[in-house]
Amino acid sequence: MSDFGLRGYQEEVVARALRGENIIICLPTGGGKTRAAVYVAKRHLDTNPEGKVMVLVNKVHLVDQHYSKEFMPHLGRQYRVVAVSGECDEKDFFGNVVRDSDMIICTAQILENALINTEDSKHVKLSAESPTNKVTVHHRRSFPPPLATDITLLIIDECHHTHKEEVYNKIMRRYVEKKVRGERPLPQILGLMALPGTGGARTLEKAVEHVLQICANLDSAIVSSKLCVHELKEKVPRPVKRFDIVDQRHKDPLRDHLRQMMERIHDFMGITSDITLRETGTQEYETDVVLLEQHGVREDNRLLAQCALHLRQYNDALLINDTLRMMDAYTSLADYYNTKVASAIDGTDRFLLALFQENKTTLKTIARDTRFENPKMDKLQSILLKQFGPSTNSKGIIFSKTRKSIHCLQDWVLSNLALQEAGIKAATLTGSGSGISYMTQGEQKETIQKFRKGNLNLLISTSVAEEGLDIPECNLVVRYGLLTNEIAQQQASGRARARDSVYSVVAQAGGREVRRELTNEYLEELTDEALSKVQSMSYQEFRAKITKLQEEEVLRRQLMQNLTLDKKNCYSADNIQLLCRNCFKPVASGSDIKLVDNSHYVNVNPKFAGLYKRGGQVFMERSFEDWEPGCTINCGKCGKHWGCEMKYKKVALLPNLAIKEFALQIADKRMTVKKWKNVPFTVNDLNFSEYCKKNFLDLSN
Repeated sequence: MSDFGLRGYQEEVVARALRGENIIICLPTGGGKTRAAVYVAKRHLDTNPEGKVMVLVNKVHLVDQHYSKEFMPHLGRQYRVVAVSGECDEKDFFGNVVRDSDMIICTAQILENALINTEDSKHVKLSAESPTNKVTVHHRRSFPPPLATDITLLIIDECHHTHKEEVYNKIMRRYVEKKVRGERPLPQILGLMALPGTGGARTLEKAVEHVLQICANLDSAIVSSKLCVHELKEKVPRPVKRFDIVDQRHKDPLRDHLRQMMERIHDFMGITSDITLRETGTQEYETDVVLLEQHGVREDNRLLAQCALHLRQYNDALLINDTLRMMDAYTSLADYYNTKVASAIDGTDRFLLALFQENKTTLKTIARDTRFENPKMDKLQSILLKQFGPSTNSKGIIFSKTRKSIHCLQDWVLSNLALQEAGIKAATLTGSGSGISYMTQGEQKETIQKFRKGNLNLLISTSVAEEGLDIPECNLVVRYGLLTNEIAQQQASGRARARDSVYSVVAQAGGREVRRELTNEYLEELTDEALSKVQSMSYQEFRAKITKLQEEEVLRRQLMQNLTLDKKNCYSADNIQLLCRNCFKPVASGSDIKLVDNSHYVNVNPKFAGLYKRGGQVFMERSFEDWEPGCTINCGKCGKHWGCEMKYKKVALLPNLAIKEFALQIADKRMTVKKWKNVPFTVNDLNFSEYCKKNFLDLSN
């Protein structure tokens, strides 16, 4: 192991994996979990000629990172190592790629899709049907691959995400079901995590239950360093934690004015005693108005639903005002109303639009008054100026909650003369997706490379940079307006790896950020206690407990599947209408909806095209085998966004709908759902041949 460069604590935690056991390596951020996994993978392939290793990650940018920085350099000369993500063509023939390779690094969703897909070129199995259809290392590069895929080692990065409906857990459910049924062979499991967390538990008993559940989900024991703790602490020093506290604003006229406007909306709504709204400017208030909007839709009360939507925007502005500049809060609200100018369809809309227009000038004037600016911004500036300077070589990360907030912070840094003179070169880092506030995978990669090379020295990031990213050692990590759990807190802290680095929490005296950080410290201690308790169990006791949890989970899933099937059969699709969630206009029947490629819900009724307006063209970084995006679609009456068109098989232009933008009318009952899987009727697969015949399309063209 020493030839491979492993430290003593890494050798300690991989020992059981080298004996073929299922384990979860638990090491802090920066402790070298991935390097330990590389060594296990190499030994697995070296000693098992029939072996095949798959590495799963939960974020696209980690595919290339693990491939180029860890697995390819150490294994590429001897074994065929491939990286597959959503942006490469290999995903369309994933089954073939797996059969032709020794090691595959991919996102978990790609494997999940392959486990479901029945086409030979795309399908993958967790294990082979027979252990005899394998060949030697030498021969597997010379002869045709076997028809069945056998993954002998499955490495799961950031495996604390293996819970609930996360894609990791969907994959592992199949594994556990096979195990409970006695099916063999099954791949060896190697999980990697920094901290299991408590899962929201506040007592040791419940925290132990959470840790055991993770072990059951992964069919693995958690292994951490016991003998080489001193070496680990030397390798991964904790940064100096500092609470940078600011006093509450003496006056906050923007907050006061926004709250007055919200009170006027409350009065207009005629709030009764059965409606309870908590304090404005809080996450709790946001939860209340989200539920209020849903209640309004279900009760056919458009006044209630629309007022709730607008109140959420005002509450967002209050939250922004609490964290960022006053002008950022004003701009957020103004941008929302700029999109609403032409969408008034009744008295409710006219009141809400008029309220903003009447107060627009006053709000803007207040937002420009520097006497009342947010003191947190001054504190953040002083923190950055203390760390950065023209002659320093510092690197830092600011973590903030939303994509909107990090773009506002970047604008502030770029327009701040003092920060620019200090040599700060900042860029944002967000998750990938569509829309102007997201980054493409290529943009993410380019930003991280610039940060590594020193072309950038400050990242302003959402939680995307908290875990997994291989970024240079930072001198400064700032948590700014962010409330997260103990796992995210430890991972963010772990980004400050340079000697004498600082982990700063900018917060108002006695504010929620301070309370949350202190709570997370207690939860981290509780996690350590729970982990020690689980690790002290005898082998027999531990296996008995997780086997019981696994058997219970299999039974629960069977019950849930039966209940879901019953729910799908509750109503006929013909008896359900889809209503625009904004104006409540009936626009489609449930029978108009068909399922394409197990992921897209489209309206196949040609008359539907007359009910919506096309918007701008949707552009996506990646391409797809059978379809390409078209234009956005919006309600022809009120302008509500419904989804986008998709051109399917170069022939059919199909409206691809987001169910969260609609309400479901079932007789005299109305309901809302967030996802298509929750609708109370069966959506049948699209029969493309029948669709083409019905719509008089010539299939020969």
